[in-house]
Amino acid sequence: MFHIKQIELVHWDFWRRFTLPLDAQIITIVGPNGSGKTTLLDALRTLFALRCSGKRDFRRYVRRANRSHAWIRATVANLPGATGRRPFFPCLDDVVTLACRIRRAGGEWTRDYTIVDGDIEIEALDTSNDWIGLRDYQSRLAAGGLTPAIAKVLALEQGDTDKLCEYAPKALLELVFDVFGDKEVLDNYDVAREEQQNAERELDSLSIDLDRLRAQAEAKRLEADRYLEWKQITDERSALDAEIIPRLEAFELRRDIRAERSQLRAQDGERRERQSGLLAARQRIAQVDAERLAEEKARAKARSQFLDTEQRHLSAHDRVRDLERVLAERSALRELLAREEGQDAVAIEAEHESVEAELTALRAQERELVARFETAKDALAHAHERSSPPSDPEVRAFRAVLTEAGIAHSALSESIEITDAAWQGAIEAVLRPYRHVLLLERAADRHQAWALGERERFRHFVVADCENAPPAQRDTLAEVVRFAGPVPRWLADLLNRITRVEDAAAGSALSRDTEWITRDAYHRERRGARHLGRPREFHFGELARQARIDALSADVRELDKALSPLRPQMDALRDRLNTLRSQLLGLSAAPQLAARAQAFAEAEADLPVAKKALTDAIAERTELQATLDGIGERLNGIQIELDRRRRELATHEQRLGLLDSEDRPRRQSQAQRVQRLRRLRRGMPAEWRRGEGIEALTERYGDARSARAESERLRLRLEQGDWVQDPAVLTLRDRLLDDLGRRERDYAARQGYCATARRHTDEARSAYIGKLRATVRQYSRNLKALGELAHVEVDCPVPHLDNDDTALHRSGLDVRFDFDRKGAVGLNDGEASGGQQVMKSLILLIALLMDETRPGGFVFIDEPFAHLDVANIDRVGAFLRATRAQYLITTPVTHNANVFAPAQLTLVTRKKPPSEEWAPPIGVLQRQRD
Repeated sequence: MFHIKQIELVHWDFWRRFTLPLDAQIITIVGPNGSGKTTLLDALRTLFALRCSGKRDFRRYVRRANRSHAWIRATVANLPGATGRRPFFPCLDDVVTLACRIRRAGGEWTRDYTIVDGDIEIEALDTSNDWIGLRDYQSRLAAGGLTPAIAKVLALEQGDTDKLCEYAPKALLELVFDVFGDKEVLDNYDVAREEQQNAERELDSLSIDLDRLRAQAEAKRLEADRYLEWKQITDERSALDAEIIPRLEAFELRRDIRAERSQLRAQDGERRERQSGLLAARQRIAQVDAERLAEEKARAKARSQFLDTEQRHLSAHDRVRDLERVLAERSALRELLAREEGQDAVAIEAEHESVEAELTALRAQERELVARFETAKDALAHAHERSSPPSDPEVRAFRAVLTEAGIAHSALSESIEITDAAWQGAIEAVLRPYRHVLLLERAADRHQAWALGERERFRHFVVADCENAPPAQRDTLAEVVRFAGPVPRWLADLLNRITRVEDAAAGSALSRDTEWITRDAYHRERRGARHLGRPREFHFGELARQARIDALSADVRELDKALSPLRPQMDALRDRLNTLRSQLLGLSAAPQLAARAQAFAEAEADLPVAKKALTDAIAERTELQATLDGIGERLNGIQIELDRRRRELATHEQRLGLLDSEDRPRRQSQAQRVQRLRRLRRGMPAEWRRGEGIEALTERYGDARSARAESERLRLRLEQGDWVQDPAVLTLRDRLLDDLGRRERDYAARQGYCATARRHTDEARSAYIGKLRATVRQYSRNLKALGELAHVEVDCPVPHLDNDDTALHRSGLDVRFDFDRKGAVGLNDGEASGGQQVMKSLILLIALLMDETRPGGFVFIDEPFAHLDVANIDRVGAFLRATRAQYLITTPVTHNANVFAPAQLTLVTRKKPPSEEWAPPIGVLQRQRD
């Protein structure tokens, strides 16, 4: 059989990768418990397709490395045997590599094996295709000398090797005694045994009586304990009802009274602050109202002046237009006079139709622009006068239905004011689905409103349950929003849930369950993140109203700008159309010029004066328009301030109303607490009123409610429990304990008599054992030759006999080994020490493995020196050196240094530090050759 020269492990247990030399006859593996000695042997067992020790298998070791693969590689000798055949033929090198590759495949660990010529590294083996399965690998190992029988022995652990030396002691004793023995000596032993049995029966009877008395005493003791427990529970419940609960209630009332008094004082302070704020808000509203009236008067005066100036402007404009029209007619007549020569009626008729069609198109365009201009002006005036947002036709129609039904309501957009314009777009994007939500002022109207909504198929929410918004959370959207009145709770919760961040990078730094939004309306929620899109028009707050005013003003200007060039074009087309009509009626240009020469001259003379008057009117009109615009802007600012003050006034009034509604019930509750405390304190001792010891009571019971619950629990326990309430049970318990003490003393006296009987029986048994020893002396000579190989004396001693008949009949004959002349020990009778059992197991194990046709081989022995003294260690070492096998022996670090004496190679294992991922490599100590 072959022997091992070297082993390499990769990702085995907590070892990362190392290589160990094993080219020695006796190899000692030493280390503390848990350092990996058995782990190294299990690696060799796995390499040779053997079963691991205990309940372990190779999967346990590779899983602990937490890697996807593991390697076990060894080089073994492949020298020719006595017949000239190499163990691993057809491998012809003197050294052969055995490898086991363990990989994870589909969640399960699989093993592959290979046997190749030479010392091949793992990296080269991984690319090789010479891998075989487990059964083929075991067959090749068996051909190399590792037969199934030897493999079974190698897989045995220390405890399992003891089974090799088992024998049937009783059958052996009966056989020897029937051939050589003499049973006459048993008669005397039977007499002594009968007397001993009679004494033991009497002692057993006394023991039964003693046990019965013990049971009675224990029952009375338990009854006494139940009485004491009942009394303790009763006393505790009485203390709870009479003292502890009143004291805890008084303590809690004092604490609640102090806390409520502090809160009432704070509420009074808040009421005073609110009243001061209410007065200041009213005064400021009066001042702002006065400013608004003054500005409205100024606007009315400026508007009157503007209307007068506008009238003058229109008159001047009409005068200039009339004069220019007269001169235009002169020019047209002159041009007509120049073209009359050679024109025909057909061309004039065609031109007349063309000009008339163009004039009709311009009139339709003018009507459309004028209608849009009037609509924009009305919307602009509405936006200046009101702060409500624009509403679509469906919402306006449904609100009209609600108003007609007498249901007071408001729009959600009218109750929201945004305090930070930088977050207007983000808030508008979040609230876009709710811009047309309607809030009912009376919750009782909800059923009627919902019925109307169903009838009209109104697509937006109609909310009846509104409440004052809770305080805004820091850095949320609710912090930059102010509510003018009650709003739905879900809306306040929505805004309080969304955190404001500058950008997505800042949002990523928050916790995973935080909802956030950027100024650009990039929103992250539980479903993910997306851009909500910035609305093109705003619906919430003053900024939205101002944006609407600016947009409508721009529309008015654009429409006015579009109307300005249309009118001159229409006037020119009308003049041209009149001229063409005159030509078609047969009128000539020369008589008309002559007839109207004076009118044309006057118009040419009056035109410069009329233009100067128009210029002056335009300048005055522009100046007054600027004045009106300034007054309008100031009125807008005054209206914003007035709205803000009114909302502030409403907030103060609402809070004062809430404080007034809460004040009376709270003060009544406080008065009730004070009265109840006075009733509790009446009749209490002074130390109770001072609160002495209340900390211990609160630590044990918590509060009065818990104390009452504890009292109720004790009451139920007293009612439902089976209690002993008679104090006489204590006297009965003490009396039975005295009787028990006397009876135990009598029992001890009878035990002395039984001991004498046992001594007589022991003497008779000694005579029997002497005879038995003489009987088996001849049989022991047949076994001494087996011990000479290990320098151990072997005999067949008389089996150990206990002091009872059952032990005598169960005894048997066993082979005995004499170690160091300390006495004979059996094979498997429990009398042999652990070290002696190891010696016997080693002898049997080595005998099984020794084969003259296949010398050599290797043996795994797990801690053979565990129970050996120094002399036996030396003896085992000398025995091992005398053999020709290779031994891998484990031993803990606590053994005598002599265990290393026979070893040519010592492997030192160390435990993995808790802070490290991998265990330290195994140390190698090699004995220097002489």
